[in-house]
Amino acid sequence: MNLRAHISRVRNLIKRWKYNYALFLSTFRRTLEAISECTEVASGLASVACLVAMVVYSGYNLTASDISIINVTLRISQLTFGISALFDIILHLRSVKKQTRIIKWVLYAAIGLTFPAWIYPHPEHPWLPWLSDFLYSRGFLFATLTTYSVVSLSYVLSRIPGRRTNPSLIMAGSFLCFIIVGSFILTLPRCTYHGISYFDSLFVSASAVCITGLSPVDIATTFTPRGIMVLSVLVQLGSLGILTFTSFFALFFTGSNSVYNQILLRDVVYSKSMNALVPTLMYVLGFTLSIELIGAIAVYAAIPEELVMDVREKILFSAFHSMSSFCNAGFSCLPQGMGNPALMASGQNMYIVTSVLIFAGAIGFPILVNIKEGIAYHCRKSLHRLLGRKTIAKRTNIYDINTRIVFTTTMIVLVAGAASFFWLEYDNTLAGMSLGDKAVQSVFNALTPRSAGFSSVDPANFLDVTLLLVMAQMIIGGSSQSMAGGIKVNTLGTVFLSLRSVVRGNEDTVAFNRVINRASVRRAYAVIVLAGGTLMLYTVALLLLEPDLPVKALVFESVSAVFTVGSSLGITPELGDASKALLSTAMFLGRVGLISIMCGLMARHRDISPHLPQDNVIIN
Repeated sequence: MNLRAHISRVRNLIKRWKYNYALFLSTFRRTLEAISECTEVASGLASVACLVAMVVYSGYNLTASDISIINVTLRISQLTFGISALFDIILHLRSVKKQTRIIKWVLYAAIGLTFPAWIYPHPEHPWLPWLSDFLYSRGFLFATLTTYSVVSLSYVLSRIPGRRTNPSLIMAGSFLCFIIVGSFILTLPRCTYHGISYFDSLFVSASAVCITGLSPVDIATTFTPRGIMVLSVLVQLGSLGILTFTSFFALFFTGSNSVYNQILLRDVVYSKSMNALVPTLMYVLGFTLSIELIGAIAVYAAIPEELVMDVREKILFSAFHSMSSFCNAGFSCLPQGMGNPALMASGQNMYIVTSVLIFAGAIGFPILVNIKEGIAYHCRKSLHRLLGRKTIAKRTNIYDINTRIVFTTTMIVLVAGAASFFWLEYDNTLAGMSLGDKAVQSVFNALTPRSAGFSSVDPANFLDVTLLLVMAQMIIGGSSQSMAGGIKVNTLGTVFLSLRSVVRGNEDTVAFNRVINRASVRRAYAVIVLAGGTLMLYTVALLLLEPDLPVKALVFESVSAVFTVGSSLGITPELGDASKALLSTAMFLGRVGLISIMCGLMARHRDISPHLPQDNVIIN
């Protein structure tokens, strides 16, 4: 009995030990998870504090005591980032090895290299003077902390969307946040030469994020190079979308992202599959930056000698103008913009380069992706022929119906617009120019109303019929999922194809041997109806707010704002604060899309139409 009792006691002790050990492991795991969550929260808060400190440091003229507070904030953020990186490696070593890409390891190493300069004084006789100067420089510290802050915040933001969060509302909310943040940053003393009112700053920020180009102030004489840089960031964020940037950092730096967020991003960048998501995202960002870089080089080469600039000013102008042209933003840091007398008198090279950039930005990323696929297919086919290999499988529909409709409609609108401008303005605003200059200016002024908003000749001097045609082009805009505004050429082409089907008595809308989905046709009509109603409401409101300004100019201003174009008859600086706020909302709705916001706000109801009887409505 004593032996059995001892064995039973030992078994009970083992069971109790196993239970305590399992309880300890469970508690330890929960503790580690809690620590991990705390470090993530702390890192996010430190990122916000770091970015705010950077903005204050670069935007204000600070005293010595202010700078010391900024330094303390940056040091706390640096310490938080270091602890967060250390905990991430220690607690999630296996997942970090599996998911983290090489660039994040570089970022972790950079954070680690900032601590020796904090702990140890600068050596008087370093082994490698250039390396020591680099590691102990303020630029290295600021660049590392800013990059880590952006990556950390992007990762946090990419995890916010949930299953019940509507993508349209996410995009609209992100645009609204950046408009407000940008409006405060642009009011900083070091961003302007002589200051700017908040309503003007809000208007410019909304115009930049919504890539419109309207401005109540002269960009070149109001904003310093630092302000121009802030404006560039706002335009770039607005053109590609904030979700694209945050998801890029989350995917590229960590290698992972939530499934829902990847589905959401797939719709934004028009990726046809989840496997093609990262390549498509890289293509969009890479293509954008490459075109802007090539455009900047072309703009730099096209700068005439009559524009007196040093090398630094030329580089700033080239980079900003290329980005503004490709993004169809319409901003110019040149006095009097594209209508600068020295620019107009020095040839047409700048206008040709700008036209190409505007066209590339307005064609749309889905089209560019499809073009990439088509070019890749033809290159592979040609290579196989040269090498004598078996030819690859023939593809009959390399370019999809979206690409075909966009290119066809775009060329019709462009040719018609350029020809009508050349004919109507031949002896008016184009008078005194050579035939070649008139042709280039006609193409340029047929492209800019599509969304770019640049003006080489003053629209206030256009004939009334020219203004009417220009406003029609402003309403049409560019391609869907591009930098351009308007109702989009996709919508216009689909509606005309639908009208053709109705006239012919066809049941479905057919184009290029394909039947267009009825949901797409219904959405196209809805976009046109909502666009017309929105334009009417904003025009009436603007006429009521500004009874002393010319009606023609107010209607033109309203069309320009609603369809995010940026052209004006010169009344923007004369608008009151209420009118500026009104047009800011118009630009916002024009950029994010009223129909998208309405679909996001309205709850989805069960479709009972298939169970209801059909009837006819008299329409003639």
